[in-house]
Formats: sequence, structure tokens, C-alpha cells
Amino acid sequence: MRLAGLLVAAALALPSAAQTKPFVRVTGEGLVSYKPDQMKLTVSLVTIGDTAQQAADDNATKSTTVINALQKVLGSNGDLHTLGYSVTPNYRYPSGGGQPSIAGYTCTNTIEVTTTDLSSPGRIIDTAVSAGASTAGGLTFQLKDPQPARAAALKLATQQALASADAMASGAKGRLGAVMSVSESAAAVPVTTNLAGAAATTTPIETGMVQIRATVILQAELVQ
Repeated sequence: MRLAGLLVAAALALPSAAQTKPFVRVTGEGLVSYKPDQMKLTVSLVTIGDTAQQAADDNATKSTTVINALQKVLGSNGDLHTLGYSVTPNYRYPSGGGQPSIAGYTCTNTIEVTTTDLSSPGRIIDTAVSAGASTAGGLTFQLKDPQPARAAALKLATQQALASADAMASGAKGRLGAVMSVSESAAAVPVTTNLAGAAATTTPIETGMVQIRATVILQAELVQ
């Protein structure tokens, strides 16, 4: 895990008619990096037939072959589930205009592969393509449980905000009083890898790091 912090904004307000106490408002940012422990990959099977039934039947046959092959590679470390399925007509448009006619049908079955074995992405991609998958893409590395990383990022952001608020209070020849309010947001940034295609040998994949970014807005009294 790597930690990094950055202060992004700060403000100091003096008393006004509506505000009886001076205060400081700061925005702190925290960034943590963790090694991913989960991978997701999208595999699609596309078939074309003269009829909707033919397209669907061909797709079912190919899907079964690909799913069986993937299950052997995944073993107990992975999971498969269908993201989407469709059968749509293909239209032929007359060159001289007029009503289009149906020239066939396209069936698409999209399957999401999830695994905790991060040494297997290349083998999974190659297996899917070799078994007949039309496309393999959307490779993403992420955290199964992002909450500990999120808490670390929020803690870092809060520390940065408090340090900045204290420095502002000291610069204004005062000291920092009670914290009046704190608001936050945090988001995980998964690592996404673009796949140009599979090679004859095992496709090399680098996992990289997952980043969790948090922002804290803190307002505290300025005691003078």
C-alpha cells in the first residue's frame, strides 16, 4: 500500500453580521494505492443466422463451449455470469430507397468473468478466444472489499485538512478551535486494461495498482 496526501483548497472567514465567530474552511485530499485482489473480464459471443432461431442456436452452442473452457481455467477461484443477451434483426436497405427487408439476425451473449487468481488473466483471455469468443475486453482489476482502503484515504485527507487549518489559524495569529463540520467523499479508481487481441502465446497482463481517492471539507473555529 502506498499513501499520498494533497491539500487542494482553503479559506478563512472573519466575523460578519450573520456569523458571530470567525472560522477556517479547508479541503484536504488523500490518495492511497493498493494491490488489486480481484479481476473482471467481459467475453462476448456473436453469431449471425438466416433466422432468429438459427442465430440463437449457434450462439448457444458456442457459448457452452466457451463457458466449459473458462470453468476449467477458473476452477474454484472464479465465477461466470451473463451480463446481457440479445437477438436483433439485420436490415438490408435498397440502393434506390424504399422499405428495408430483414437479411438475417444477430445473437449476442455477453459474459462477465470474475476471478481472484490474478496470475490467470492471460490464460483466461487466450482460453476464451481459442474456444470461440468473438471479443474479450473490459479487463478491470479492483478490490473485493474497498472499505479499509477508503478509510485510510479518508483518514489521510482529514489529517491534511486539519494540518492546513492549524497553519491558517497560526498565520492569522490565532489558534484552531472546535471542528464545526466535516463532509467527505471517496471513490475507487479500478485499473482498466485495453486488450488489442490475443496472441498465440499467453497474453501478458500487468495488474498495476488500484487507487482510492478521498476528499474532506472541514470547517473549524478560529480562536483569537
